[in-house]
Amino acid sequence: MSAVARRYAKAILELGLESGTVDTFVREIGDAAASFAASSELETALDNPLIPLETKRAIITEIADRQQAGQLTKNTLHLLVDRRRIKFLPEISATLREMNDARRGLLRAEVTSATPLSDAYYLRLGEQLERMTGRKVAIDKKTDPSLLGGVVTRIGDLIYDGSLRARLGALRTTLTN
Repeated sequence: MSAVARRYAKAILELGLESGTVDTFVREIGDAAASFAASSELETALDNPLIPLETKRAIITEIADRQQAGQLTKNTLHLLVDRRRIKFLPEISATLREMNDARRGLLRAEVTSATPLSDAYYLRLGEQLERMTGRKVAIDKKTDPSLLGGVVTRIGDLIYDGSLRARLGALRTTLTN
């Protein structure tokens, strides 16, 4: 995590706390970051020094309006464009989310499966992870068909690999030895 992302994320978090809308603010910044990361043309346009600042601000305003973002989010995005820091938006968003989760005492678990799983499964998994960690856990769901089956759970630096791919790899290693 860069110093720039940390500094902006801390300031954004403080703004959200002061306004009393921190969770909404964090979500809106995340939505804007997802839009930015999803479009290479948008990223190129907003980072291009040849495009006038007013055009960049108009682009940001349109994106924020489409996402029904609040004025605080629009002002923050305009500030990032004005200071030529918009390219850090995805990193700022990720850092902001981590800081907000830490403030709330929440751990974030990334659960990757080969196919989408039922909500009941995620509920049971969340309860089990909360018992293991002793903290409240929020689950981010992902799918990766290359796993073949099973689940890979990542909490911070800790990885629980229960995928069929990992089990087959372990079996291969055992049989070759």
